[in-house]
Amino acid sequence: MLNVSMAPREVQKPSRPLLSQHINLSDIFPNRRLFVGFSAATGTAISYQYVLSWSFSTSRGSLQRFDISRLPEVPHPRAEHKNLSPLFIDLLGFLAIMGLCTLTGMYFFKRGKYAEITEEWENEFGAHRFSYKSLYKATKGFHKDGFLGKGGFGEVYRGKLLLSREIAVKRMSHDGDQGLKQFVAEVVSMRCLKHRNLVPLLGYCRRKHEFLLVSDYMTNGSLDEHLFDDQKPVLSWPQRLVIIKGIASALCYLHTGADQVVLHRDIKASNIMLDAEFNGRLGDFGMASFHDHGGISDSTCAVGTIGYMAPEILYMGASTRTDVYAFGVFMVEVTCGRRPVEPQLQLEKQILIEWVCECWKMDSLFDATDPRLRGNFLSEEVEMVMKLGLLCSNTVPESRPTMEQVILYLNQNLPLPDFSPYTVGISNHSSVLIDAASLVASRSWSAASSATNSP
Repeated sequence: MLNVSMAPREVQKPSRPLLSQHINLSDIFPNRRLFVGFSAATGTAISYQYVLSWSFSTSRGSLQRFDISRLPEVPHPRAEHKNLSPLFIDLLGFLAIMGLCTLTGMYFFKRGKYAEITEEWENEFGAHRFSYKSLYKATKGFHKDGFLGKGGFGEVYRGKLLLSREIAVKRMSHDGDQGLKQFVAEVVSMRCLKHRNLVPLLGYCRRKHEFLLVSDYMTNGSLDEHLFDDQKPVLSWPQRLVIIKGIASALCYLHTGADQVVLHRDIKASNIMLDAEFNGRLGDFGMASFHDHGGISDSTCAVGTIGYMAPEILYMGASTRTDVYAFGVFMVEVTCGRRPVEPQLQLEKQILIEWVCECWKMDSLFDATDPRLRGNFLSEEVEMVMKLGLLCSNTVPESRPTMEQVILYLNQNLPLPDFSPYTVGISNHSSVLIDAASLVASRSWSAASSATNSP
């Protein structure tokens, strides 16, 4: 009789068996010899089987009874430990060292990537300093998709700060003391100059061998693009006049309205930016110099762009009158849609101011206007602006008006003085520009050859 009973350990074993079966073992074991044991199977699953205790007897009376409470605990299986080979241990150690070196290298690379330079003079401007990391992320690593242009000052990239403010980042290469002077001049202008027709400079950053200047992004780019790039929309005369008046207002502020007299020294179309409403904003103060009102400028070096430089700047240095001269050339440039000097043209047309004077002499002043305007302008306004440009670019410094007077002329609150194309200082620009170009070239060569002895 095979009886099978089953119950949890904590429960009394039932009197009624789960399985009861009569088995004739004599038919199976004819020699009356048999073996008793256990086997277990769980199919494809893996499990541990334990027999904690058992008893056996050929007669029911001698069968040993179990004391469930005294059964041993079920052992917990433990994973077998395999001996690791020395080669495997060495390999693990090598990989760990390589990983540590890689992490260390990445740390120092990232640290050097965003490394910056700070000096004592910056304490006054610390609130305007951007971290290089923030500018790197804003421009997506100075990606080519955000590249806006390149000039002698460096490269300009478009970016976006965390608050979705669009910025332009000017990336200037370090160029010794001169590069540092230009950079500091722009940073100083950021703090003390506030005017609606100036490009708002937001801050700066210094890093290794480069300087970075951050300004508001001007939606419509620079003025020279619209004047000389056929792919850009043609500016109407009312738009050009608004730009001219805006830059005149900015210059008047620099000369008389700021805390110090500011000489821009590089007024030209490529330094005029246009905002979303096509208002002109004067930027790039890298060449600017400052001096107190009533004082005398200590700027004696000849800086600027050929065609915009007043003749006396080569001998007497910069002054408010030299800025007025450059603004006069700028006015004629905007009206005529031509650069101040174009060597590829006929000899009589190469120098813009000289050619406009000749047109005036022949009573054909409007022939010099930008042909893309197609005559859509008020002749009185165009005539006034062109003649005012010639007056401001007079080669005799004392004959030029101040910027305050220029604004009165532009707003037609004051009539232009009586002068003609034959007036002294109006029609002798060609020889002056040729002399200026040759002298600037010679001075540049001399400065380069004696740079080690220059203060």
